[in-house]
Amino acid sequence: MVEISLCMIVKNEEEVLARCLDTVKDIVDEINIIDTGSTDRTVEIAKQYTDRVYFFEWIGNFAAARNESFKYATKDYILYLDADDILLEEDQKKLKLLKETLDPSVDSVSMYYDAGTDEFGNVTLRYRRNRLVKREKNFKWKGDCHQYLEVFGKIIESDISVTHKKIRHSVGRALNIYQNRIDRGDKFSARDYFYYGNELRENGHYQKAIEAYEQNIGMTDGWIEDKVYACINKADCHRFLGDVENELKSLLKSIEFSKTPRPEACSRIGYYYQLKRDYKTAIFWYNLATQQIPDSGQWSFSYPAYYTWYPHLQMCVCYYNIGDFESAYFHNESARKYRPEDQRILYNKSLLESKFGQKTV
Repeated sequence: MVEISLCMIVKNEEEVLARCLDTVKDIVDEINIIDTGSTDRTVEIAKQYTDRVYFFEWIGNFAAARNESFKYATKDYILYLDADDILLEEDQKKLKLLKETLDPSVDSVSMYYDAGTDEFGNVTLRYRRNRLVKREKNFKWKGDCHQYLEVFGKIIESDISVTHKKIRHSVGRALNIYQNRIDRGDKFSARDYFYYGNELRENGHYQKAIEAYEQNIGMTDGWIEDKVYACINKADCHRFLGDVENELKSLLKSIEFSKTPRPEACSRIGYYYQLKRDYKTAIFWYNLATQQIPDSGQWSFSYPAYYTWYPHLQMCVCYYNIGDFESAYFHNESARKYRPEDQRILYNKSLLESKFGQKTV
């Protein structure tokens, strides 16, 4: 059985650190906490779980801090988590089993990162990350912000999820890091432009976000998946600015990169036509979205709502508007499987059952 070192960087995480550690303390063999300048009870809490608490001066570079944390690991493999991450009970069981059965020749194990969940427990954003890595390989983190772990060798994909349970969003922190890079004249890669665009969009700077996404899309290098979602995210910015025609063009552009349409694009295109009251065309795109289920090995972003409850709920509305109440009821029930207490869905159910005689099957 392999042994695991947990390595974390923290700062002012008194609200969530214990919650995180409670989900892994009985699985890992060593806990290393690197504090980057906490002024609350974070260090005190960390010392309740381990005597391996260290300090590193924050220099505005996440990769540097994460690489520092890895230096303290002494076990076979390194697991990294953020303080607002947890392992759900089922994933704890899976990690224990992985620890007992992992072939030591494996260099890295990727896991899902469930970066968001809704009030009904549905995952809203998922992607893969190399999460458990062999210590002796000395893998390094790269990037000031939105850093990534540069991994090579024998990599396996697991079905374990790390669940992100953020309490609050650090508004502007990442943008400040990017601005510092711009100020010192750093050359941005395609990946940099994509994540810079994401930060601009999330902070409401839509026109600047569009420009960053266009930089990514226009570069010949870079991950094709980033270009797919640069188009989709750029479309959102156009919509927020009231430019629905360029929204549609950007969504269609995403298909040039993805070859087969992503559910995130299909559902947005469906909504474009729904707003124009072209309900049959909208239904076509929504239905297509439900058929585009990502492969379990997909490493890029996946937003499950766009191929599960959301297109079904919108098809309910579309079918209602063209007078096909039986189909409207079917799709509302399909949405209800994912969001059983959603008031919009329950309202639709009540309306269709009382007014048009539709009954639960």
